[in-house]
Amino acid sequence: MNENCEFTVAIPTYNGEKRLPQLLDALKNQVNIENINWEIIVVDNNSTDNTAKVIENYQKNWHFPYPLKYCFEEKQGAAYARGHAVKEAKGELIGFLDDDNYPVSNWVAAAYVFSKIHPQAGAYGSQIHPEWEVEPPKNFHRVAPFLAITERGNFPLLYEPQKRLLPPSAGLVIRRQTWLESIPKHSILTGRVYNNMLTSEDLEMLSYIQKAGWEIWYNPEMEIYHKIPNFRLEPEYLIPFFQGIGLSRYVTRMVNVKPWNKPIIFLAYMFNDLRKIILHLLIYRTKLRSDLVAACEIQLFISSFISPFYLWKNGYFNLK
Repeated sequence: MNENCEFTVAIPTYNGEKRLPQLLDALKNQVNIENINWEIIVVDNNSTDNTAKVIENYQKNWHFPYPLKYCFEEKQGAAYARGHAVKEAKGELIGFLDDDNYPVSNWVAAAYVFSKIHPQAGAYGSQIHPEWEVEPPKNFHRVAPFLAITERGNFPLLYEPQKRLLPPSAGLVIRRQTWLESIPKHSILTGRVYNNMLTSEDLEMLSYIQKAGWEIWYNPEMEIYHKIPNFRLEPEYLIPFFQGIGLSRYVTRMVNVKPWNKPIIFLAYMFNDLRKIILHLLIYRTKLRSDLVAACEIQLFISSFISPFYLWKNGYFNLK
């Protein structure tokens, strides 16, 4: 079956026993896939719950032409889980779904077709709709894209390098060969884990793909729904979350910068971050305790400003 596999759905998961069934059921109900040779791989990223048992039970009753596979990645961090998925994948294309991403019925078919229309696309992202457990604040649209919500209209869009905007890893499809040729074996950012708040490992990965000359696209025909639970709208989650994004920014900002130009770009970013901090404080200084979105934004600006110093102090530049 997998000798000429064309598409792999890769699902990195940590303690996903309650979320995975809905996702696997959505994948069982994909349409227009009769002529696509594909597979599903669940990468258990060192879970401590019954994730493995859930997949085992599904495998016992899995009567579909596309196989459901399970593998275990001991090193925690989304980058390690995705890297393991790439090693295991038989498909020429790898579509990543988080365990709280639920694709519409034509997601696999739409992803496959897009690769044929855009052969220069090394990666392309989905249209991602939020499925809120509770309604967010009215001004939450200002920071919603950081929660992997991507609604950029109903026409395909090319992410142009100069705009420094890239899709999230949720619902992202990557050509396997592109990954193998573009992504370094040891990246700086590996994903949020206990005692490590750094994130944006997906943006570092995509920056290397873009640097290698591949196009990156937004494909609105690939629609998924991202379930966002109540706790992800609480300050206790959001403030550290935006701190992690900011502290990671020096890495993602500098991947595509020429070595000789880095000092100039570094100073330009420092000045711009400082400008944002001052302007934000002037506008929201009396509302930072009551306005969650404003508090998230100031945390992002401050953390972005100190990002290079934090990474240097904590030895991240020595990991490469």
